Amino acid sequence: AFQISREYDRFCKYMSGVKVSVFFGGLPVKQDEDSLKKNCPHIVVGTPGRILALSESKALNLRHVKHFIIDECDKVLESLNMRRDVQEIFKATPHEKQVLMFSATLSKEIRPVCKKFMQDPMEIYIDDETKLTLHGLRQHYIKLRENEKNRTLLDLLDKLEFNQVVIFVKSVSRCSALCKILIEQNFPAVEIHRGMEQKDCLKRYQDFKDFKTRILVTTNLFGRGMDIERVNIVFNYDMPEDTDTYLHRVARAGRFGTKGLAITYVADENDAAVLNEVQKRFEVQITEMPDEIDVTTYLENRS
Repeated sequence: AFQISREYDRFCKYMSGVKVSVFFGGLPVKQDEDSLKKNCPHIVVGTPGRILALSESKALNLRHVKHFIIDECDKVLESLNMRRDVQEIFKATPHEKQVLMFSATLSKEIRPVCKKFMQDPMEIYIDDETKLTLHGLRQHYIKLRENEKNRTLLDLLDKLEFNQVVIFVKSVSRCSALCKILIEQNFPAVEIHRGMEQKDCLKRYQDFKDFKTRILVTTNLFGRGMDIERVNIVFNYDMPEDTDTYLHRVARAGRFGTKGLAITYVADENDAAVLNEVQKRFEVQITEMPDEIDVTTYLENRS
């Protein structure tokens, strides 16, 4: 929500008088209610739970909504709790409105759910999933044991040239532990995960976006919708659980058509199975990490 609101802020520089507000959990509801009274925004961006709470408290009037948009609709509507929240918000809006839904990955199972919110919907999608590959992104894997992950990561960070790096792990505890190790080894890093206060997450996200820090350790919380132009290397320190998550993670590198490098650790048979599924689904060949790699293939303006 925060990321999208910042993008709208950029657009609004060219739309005189248009105001945008963003609302999400983790911050006092009263603060949001006061903001609505003060700003009277034309565009509201937020998470389903907080938007519903503001609607139910009468702080947010949804009777004049003209455009109802769900980003990452597969993830939002997959969760029954969020789906219920979205349904309640939807019912509070006018019958006549435009409904738009977006996602890079949309399963056959979730499409009928999306259509329940629409009348005579038009679907615009890539009918060949193999086209969901990222131009300019190099993808490699490294076979190793669990106890070799840290040493290998430190060696690669020392060896590779990078602007910014995102390292994905599978849990909050592993996120904090790895971040601590990196700092101890003189690789200044920050962590972002769901176990943190919302204001701390936002500050660290903004610091990373502003290039104040160069290495981010995170969970899947950062795996969707975050556009950081300078990120050119992504590590799957822990293998993602499915092909969709893999795609969203590695897409953090090589944004906006730039070059990038994705390195995935394969520590067991389950990891290997997921990697095989990725290659099969997207018809992409992910090769073993070479001993030497040409920096010009993953870093812009190097030749």
